[in-house]
Amino acid sequence: MKFRIAQFLLLVVCIVQFAFAQRDIKWMADGNAYTKPKDGGIIKVDPKTNEETVLVKKDQLKPAGSSKALVPQSYSFNSDYTKLLIFTNTVKVWRLRTKGDYWLLDIATGNLTQMGKSLPSQSLMFAKLSPDGKKCAYVSEHNLFSEDIATNQVTKLTSDGTRKFINGTFDWVYEEEFGCRDGFRWSPDGSKIAFWQVDATKIRDYYMLNTTDSIYSQVIPVEYPKVGEAPSPVRIGVIDLGNGAVRWMNIDGDPQQHYIPRMEWSGPNELIVQQLDRKQQESKLIYCNVTDGTARSFWSEHDNAWVDLNSADIFGEPGGFDWINNGQDFLWISEKDGWRHIYKISRDGKTETLITKGNYDIDVIKCIDQANNYIYFTASPNNPTQLYLYRIRLENPISPLHRAKKIPQKTTTDPELVSAPDLKGTHDYNISPNGKYATHSFSNYNTIPVREWLTLPDNKPIDAAKSIAATIKSDNTSGVEYLQIVTADSVTLDAWINKPKNFDPAKKYPIVFYVYGEPAAATVSDSYGNHSNFLYDGDMGEDGYVQVAIDNRGTPMLKGAAWRKSIYRKIGTINIRDMAMGFKKLMETHTYFDKDRIAVWGWSGGGSSTLNLMFQYPDIFKTGIAIAAVGNQLFYDNIYQERYMGLPQENKQDFVNGSPITYAKNLKGNLLYIHGTGDDNVHYDNAEVLLNALIKAGKQFQFMAYPNRTHNISEGAGTREHLSALYSSYLKKNCPPGAR
Repeated sequence: MKFRIAQFLLLVVCIVQFAFAQRDIKWMADGNAYTKPKDGGIIKVDPKTNEETVLVKKDQLKPAGSSKALVPQSYSFNSDYTKLLIFTNTVKVWRLRTKGDYWLLDIATGNLTQMGKSLPSQSLMFAKLSPDGKKCAYVSEHNLFSEDIATNQVTKLTSDGTRKFINGTFDWVYEEEFGCRDGFRWSPDGSKIAFWQVDATKIRDYYMLNTTDSIYSQVIPVEYPKVGEAPSPVRIGVIDLGNGAVRWMNIDGDPQQHYIPRMEWSGPNELIVQQLDRKQQESKLIYCNVTDGTARSFWSEHDNAWVDLNSADIFGEPGGFDWINNGQDFLWISEKDGWRHIYKISRDGKTETLITKGNYDIDVIKCIDQANNYIYFTASPNNPTQLYLYRIRLENPISPLHRAKKIPQKTTTDPELVSAPDLKGTHDYNISPNGKYATHSFSNYNTIPVREWLTLPDNKPIDAAKSIAATIKSDNTSGVEYLQIVTADSVTLDAWINKPKNFDPAKKYPIVFYVYGEPAAATVSDSYGNHSNFLYDGDMGEDGYVQVAIDNRGTPMLKGAAWRKSIYRKIGTINIRDMAMGFKKLMETHTYFDKDRIAVWGWSGGGSSTLNLMFQYPDIFKTGIAIAAVGNQLFYDNIYQERYMGLPQENKQDFVNGSPITYAKNLKGNLLYIHGTGDDNVHYDNAEVLLNALIKAGKQFQFMAYPNRTHNISEGAGTREHLSALYSSYLKKNCPPGAR
């Protein structure tokens, strides 16, 4: 299969190389250099001179008696860079490869030792060296362990761990919806470990069936709290490594009606914890005294929809607490004034200062440069499809002249644009901890990804010959157009249209509408490759398809909290209407749309949107391809659905109104539904209840089940090729390509 050979391979190579280049950079503590893998070892690089220093050679990573060196998936050094901890031989746990083997290299002596050698192979998780470098702690089989580096003596710190009683890591839903994976933290002096304990024993199992690896089916249970089910009780314990005693934190509130998505040390004997109520409308910040277990709330916020998690990416590890001013204040991101802003909060919670003022959203904090009094963050006040780097003063200091003469000084809270204003598109930065250096990447719909090294705060390229200005290249084959649509409901939506090659506006073209539509993602970002159909076997431009995407209300675009939270209790209704009305407006204003060849498709939440568009607006959408869709919102997990839809015990009709099965009887067009039977995220029962609804209504459709494949439908030889061929042939048959 050619997969649009030239264009697709160029896109994949550029984006993958780009992603790996950014990911491979691990800044050293002082920010003046970074480390990365090279030639099987680890090197240190000076970003200013590009001078490389070998820290670890490949041969040093060969275990005794082995001819092969270890291949690290990830690694970390101790504070003085004399020891290297390597994570290798990994296996996947749900989304990510977080289980495997850990080895410790003493760089000076060359001694390479496997951590937890007596424990089962590939069972260790989240190993971390203590701050003093004398011990290593890790999770294995739901229990916490510590290992003395000098003697390799292993101490089992918890002993009650089981599949559903979990120490030091999390159950499925905490990982999926809060991004929580690593569930323990060393104290600053290395004498204690604070950890989460998750009691999922009361959570019912969803049973997946493996029917292909044995002549008898095998049951695979997953602890999965469906919406309406109470959360797993979670508590925070602190282990004293001196005597092994565990002190539990006495945090107020029913554990079955609250979540604890984050916890960090805030002092030698103190933790700071975030607690959310079950509906995620109230967030409390709490200090816990680890000596006696007492806890006190010192700051809180409330929202009538949901409280933002302080992270732009709901799937990423939740951000920690950014302490400043020698620990007297910390930075916090909140939407409490209607926009996503940075606040400075005093340690006691009594003083709160809004740092980024104005009617705009910040995306993420990229660096806190206290030495130069800057906070760097990404934002896009004028165009939410794009992203730029800004900075703002952490404090507004009064000049000596103004202080001496007591003259009022004009202060500014306006952010300063750092990115080049003439480079319209998506900018990203990886900034050193000291704020002196950064990698800067850029792309847009017709600019192939490029990268440069910068110095800060002057924002100058280190090497002019390798700067973005010197290396930028356009993709002249792009037929992409960005536009805004005002719907019949007076809602302004961002959209893009990707026209085919040799486009003739006098002719009629088939339309392929790509959708997602839920709070987890948007589809209309101005970045390279965002307009390519990754499943189509061929070149959609060459074949004469017009591709379209529209960003509806409720997606995580930087357009204010009201935009994002308008979808509360309305998933499956308001987002579907926005997409349908936006598409209808495009049909009215773009005469080359062939109304008889309109296809819509999406995956996961996009699969749900596809079904709802096909069922709720059957006269517009003639062909649909839905993959791994939620057919019934009452079948999905509690953290996601209750955050965005409320509790079904209180407003069940909202769940019914937004579920595709409610409207399945309205199907008129051609529908291909695809699901993996081993999907632990959107369970296979979603597919079967939808099939039953369609069968009951006498509707004909095409269905493909992929045995034992997960939500990604990527496992097994030939799977993606088969999926691509199925998708493409169905689209070509039911929404034929080419101008007419």
